[in-house]
Amino acid sequence: MSTAVTSGSWPSATADTSTFTGLGTDHVRWGNVADGAKSGYVFRGGTVEVQLDGTEFTLGTFTHENFPIPALPTPQFDVDLTVRVEFEDGTTSDFSFRFHHNETPNEGPAPEDLVDLPTFVSPEEVTVDGQKYQVVISGFKQNGQIVRQFVSAEGGANSADVVALFARAGEPDVVLTNVHYRGQATQQADEYVEIMNRGSEPADISGWRLGADDAGQDYVFPQGTVLQPGERIRVYTNESHPEWGGHSYGINRPIWNNQGDTALLQNADGDTVSDLPYGNKVPATP
Repeated sequence: MSTAVTSGSWPSATADTSTFTGLGTDHVRWGNVADGAKSGYVFRGGTVEVQLDGTEFTLGTFTHENFPIPALPTPQFDVDLTVRVEFEDGTTSDFSFRFHHNETPNEGPAPEDLVDLPTFVSPEEVTVDGQKYQVVISGFKQNGQIVRQFVSAEGGANSADVVALFARAGEPDVVLTNVHYRGQATQQADEYVEIMNRGSEPADISGWRLGADDAGQDYVFPQGTVLQPGERIRVYTNESHPEWGGHSYGINRPIWNNQGDTALLQNADGDTVSDLPYGNKVPATP
């Protein structure tokens, strides 16, 4: 584990920047109105603990100041972010990301503005002990959930932590991250297993198998199932959630042992890629 300090600035945008102020700082604004009434982005870094094993950390806090402004000539545009990471040994590295902004109409059934990241992986690399790493953004942490699209209500400042990790450059890294084995819905239909790609490259998991506690209770991922860097999906017992990939066993009874077991993820060759003990199968802490 290493302590690092993060900071950020917004150096450029793909829109007409004649109404922009603050480019090159951590607070960029836009709109043909006075500065205090403009919309904009803020990035605030801080002191964080980082590891190189795929452990997530808070890269910084993203705030969208979403105020009613006159319609922009181009309502969708990109704003670039540069994040500087200064490690405890004094070395620094800059990592860049692009935020895609959708300035939706202020009135109507969905006035919320939308913020996406066209790519979640920094193009820059840092070398530690001979190994190259890139920063991968997992998403925005809102209300305890990590989501990949930031939905920003109109008329205020909306914030979320930007959650990221250091990933080995040029490699996927698929792991089981959570077994939600005590469902609350009928027949525990809302049980799920969460899977994440902690790597910096997409992972094709077509034909991979998620093993449940009994023989024959396996879920095989369909052809074309690809996990993007930093992406999470869930396999539910008997619910469909498109926002989590839409995967479901489709079984009308509980699958995951409420006492404990070990979830297994195997590739198409039958090799175990990741295992995750839960409940009473979790090894005791020494």
